[in-house]
Amino acid sequence: MISPDHVRTLAAYNRWMNERLYAVCATIDDPERKQDRGAFFGSIHGTLNHLLDGDLAWLARFRGDTVDQRLGEDRHADFDRLTAARHATDEAIEQWAATVSPDWLAAPMTYTSNVDGLTRRLSAWVLVTHFFNHQTHHRGQITTLLSQMGVDYGVTDLPWLPALDAVIDA
Repeated sequence: MISPDHVRTLAAYNRWMNERLYAVCATIDDPERKQDRGAFFGSIHGTLNHLLDGDLAWLARFRGDTVDQRLGEDRHADFDRLTAARHATDEAIEQWAATVSPDWLAAPMTYTSNVDGLTRRLSAWVLVTHFFNHQTHHRGQITTLLSQMGVDYGVTDLPWLPALDAVIDA
């Protein structure tokens, strides 16, 4: 089972990566961001929207709120609005992560999937693991698309997360 510290570290990593990724994507003009490049959700913009949608759905489930998932639909056509929503969601994820306890992570959680309509019951820690894996999976698709465009997005590895204060031996 994962720990609350693990959840908080991945929430910080999520924010850090999203800030860096959105900064790079802001340097690309809108038609290029929205061009269908054959990814699961077509374009960079479509994939960014999907990431936001998934994060909002899982965060709502974790908090016991109503889920408003819009699979395959852009929540924000405008990149500036999408960016603002991403920042607000990352803040909400970190606030939620600060409240996670070992008991909550170990407890069973029941949810109904918006993908296949089936209701599942799993330990919360499994679903939180999926939440963060889903983010990394789709950010990886975006970095692949950026790489194919010749855009440098920098290092994406967790040990480079500034909050970890890694000791570097020279």
